[in-house]
Amino acid sequence: MSKGAKAGDVICSELIDAATKNRDILAVTSDSRGSASLNPFAAALPDQLIEMGIAEQNSVTVSAGMAHSGKRPFVFSPASFLTMRSIEQVKDDVAYSNTNVKLIGISGGNSYSVLGATHHSLQDLAITRAIPNLQVYMPADQYQTAALIQYLTQSAQPAYVRIGKKVLPDIYADEAAAFTKPGKGNVIYDKGNDVTLISAGETLSIALDAAQQLEQAGIHAKVVDLVSIKPLDVDLLNRMADQTHHFVTLEEHSIYGGLGSAVAEAVAPRGDTKVDIIGFPDEPVIAGTQDEVFQYYGMDAASVVKKVQTWLQ
Repeated sequence: MSKGAKAGDVICSELIDAATKNRDILAVTSDSRGSASLNPFAAALPDQLIEMGIAEQNSVTVSAGMAHSGKRPFVFSPASFLTMRSIEQVKDDVAYSNTNVKLIGISGGNSYSVLGATHHSLQDLAITRAIPNLQVYMPADQYQTAALIQYLTQSAQPAYVRIGKKVLPDIYADEAAAFTKPGKGNVIYDKGNDVTLISAGETLSIALDAAQQLEQAGIHAKVVDLVSIKPLDVDLLNRMADQTHHFVTLEEHSIYGGLGSAVAEAVAPRGDTKVDIIGFPDEPVIAGTQDEVFQYYGMDAASVVKKVQTWLQ
């Protein structure tokens, strides 16, 4: 894997291209223009960027109103605030009426690191995937992010996209392979049927690293990318379960209600597939750098390898 780009930079570039062609596309931010990497958008298309200030609830409701008037707003806000402080507006003003608003949760997961629990969004997937009509995505590299945004600028379906702050290493070779449609996942690594590692977003590269280390240790794994958290690629999960019967999910999220829970729900009716979930425990998460926190909770590649080896014994 090579160094790629930050998801925010990719989104900004794609939105500039799309909004230049379609003046109905707007970027709406709540005092987070810099964090959202939107300064180039503001410079290129100042009349299409709306700054709402620290008022996430207003950002969502105003965007819903503009969408009913034919605009295509993309709302940018820290994921923690967007999916908690303004979740009633997301549910009632956007999802309930199936309104064309795209919600971009920036600095997701543990991205804000030392700022602590107030800024961590470790429950956002559990919240958003439970809301009817709302699609949920977590892109893993620059190509997948670009392809996803290209789709969303054309789609009329409300959606939530969670991104982080890190430079994402390139996992895919191009946009066509990275994202094709909602509800479609990808097998990105396949060395055998001992175990299937499943992840999305920033932790996908960790899962891939772990799988490569497992191969060196004689454990033959698959790696599945579930960029589309909702709708979920249940068909792909069933195909993988036919071959391995043991899933290990890795996510920058609580172990409750997120990707691991979605996977477990999907394969539970089979009764033949074990699902082990790696994520944050049900406790306030410590403050520290992302790498420190991941190592502390056993979410780095070396820790994942050890856990898989133990579970397969």
